[in-house]
Amino acid sequence: MADVSISAISSVKKKGINPIIIIGSLFFILGFVAWLNSVLIPYLKIACQLTNLESYLVASSFYIACLVMAKPSAWLLKLLGFKNGMVAGLVLMGLGALIFIPAALTRTYAIFLLGLFVQGSGSAVLQSASNPYITIVGPAESAAKRISIMGICNKFAGVLAPLALGAVILSNLDGFDAKLALMSPTDKDLALNELASRVIVPYILIVVVLVILSVLIYFSGLPEIDTDHEDETVAAANSGKTSITQFPHLVLGVIALFFYVGVEVIAGDTIISYGASHQIPLATAKYFASGTLSCMVIGYIAGIAFIPKYISQQKALVFCAILGVLLTIGALVTPKYASITCIALLGLANSLMWPAIWPLALSGLGRFTKIASSLLVMGIAGAAVFPPMYGLLVDKISAQTAYVILIPLYLFILYYATLGYKAGKKVAAV
Repeated sequence: MADVSISAISSVKKKGINPIIIIGSLFFILGFVAWLNSVLIPYLKIACQLTNLESYLVASSFYIACLVMAKPSAWLLKLLGFKNGMVAGLVLMGLGALIFIPAALTRTYAIFLLGLFVQGSGSAVLQSASNPYITIVGPAESAAKRISIMGICNKFAGVLAPLALGAVILSNLDGFDAKLALMSPTDKDLALNELASRVIVPYILIVVVLVILSVLIYFSGLPEIDTDHEDETVAAANSGKTSITQFPHLVLGVIALFFYVGVEVIAGDTIISYGASHQIPLATAKYFASGTLSCMVIGYIAGIAFIPKYISQQKALVFCAILGVLLTIGALVTPKYASITCIALLGLANSLMWPAIWPLALSGLGRFTKIASSLLVMGIAGAAVFPPMYGLLVDKISAQTAYVILIPLYLFILYYATLGYKAGKKVAAV
C-alpha cells in the first residue's frame, strides 16, 4: 500500500479543504466533459452530415487518447507528482475545448475530432492521477466505497451534461433533415453553419471553468502520495519482479476495464440515437442519456451503503456483470420503450464495475502502482473501439440487434470477477 502522510491530510482538512472534495470536483468535470459525447453524436451527425459509423467516431476520438497518452501520463506523473499531474490534465482538456471554436466556425468534422482527442488526452492524464489517488489514499477494503463517492460526482455531472448541452444544441432539430432536403445548396449550407455555431458559447464556458479549476487545484494543499514505498508484506511479494506484466491479475484487469468502458459508453452514448431510431422525437430522446446516468448514480449510492459492510467489491462486480447480461438480453427481445428502459438500466449494472475493477487490479502492486494506473487508463480506449463497432452494426443490421455486442463483453467481466482477479497470486476477496 502506498503511503500518504496522515498529518498532511489533517493539515489540509484544518484549512477547510477535504481531499475527497478536491478529487470529487475533478471527477465531476471528467464526467461532465465525457458525457457531452452522448449529445455531440446525434448533433454532429446532422451538422456535419455523417453516417452512423462516422458519428460514433466522436467517442473514438475522445477515448483513443487514453491509449495514446498512457505512457506519457505515467512519465508526467513521475515528473510532476499526482497534484500537478491533475493540473496538467485540466489545462489540456481546456485546450481541447478551445479547439471546438474554430471547428464550429469552419464546420469541419476533422477539427471537431482533433478537439475531442485533445480533451481525451487531458482526461487520460487526469484519470491517471485521480483514480489511483482515491484508490490508495485509504484502506484497500473500502476503496470501492471511495470510488463510488467519486462515481456519484462523475455520473451526476453526466446527468446534467446532456440536459445542459442538449437544451442548447438539439433544440428544434426534429424534422431538420427533412427541411434540409427542401433547401437550395446555399440555404442548406447556411442552416448547417448556424447549427454548428451553437456549440461555441457552451465550450467557451467549459474552457473558463477548466482554467479556474486548474488554478484552484494548483494552490490547494492536496497531499502527495508516496507510491514508491512498500510495506514489508507487499515488498516481499514483489521481490524479484521487474515488470507489471508479471502481475496477471493486473493484465486481466486492464482487459476487463477495456470491455467495461466499452459497455458503459455504448449504454450512455447510443441511447439518444437508439430512441431516435424508434421514431421518438429528439426533444424527448435527449433525456434518455440522463436516465442511464441516473441509474449509475443509484448504483454508486448502493455501493457506498453496502460495500464493504454487507458485500465485498468482488462480489458486487459478479452481481453487476450478471445483471448486465440479463438486461442486454431484455433490450434485444423487448419492444421500443421496454428495450430503451433496459439500456437505461444498464447504468445500474455498470455502476460498480469501475469502483471494483480498479482496487482488484491494483491490489499488491506497491512501487508498480503509477505505471499500473497508466496501463489501466489505457483500458479506457475500449470506449474508442466498441461504439464505432456498434455503429457499424447499426448500419448493417439494426440499432436494437446491434446491442448483442455487449454480451461477450459482460461475460469476460464476469470471468474477471470470479477467477481473473486472483490470477497469479493467493488473494482474499476485497
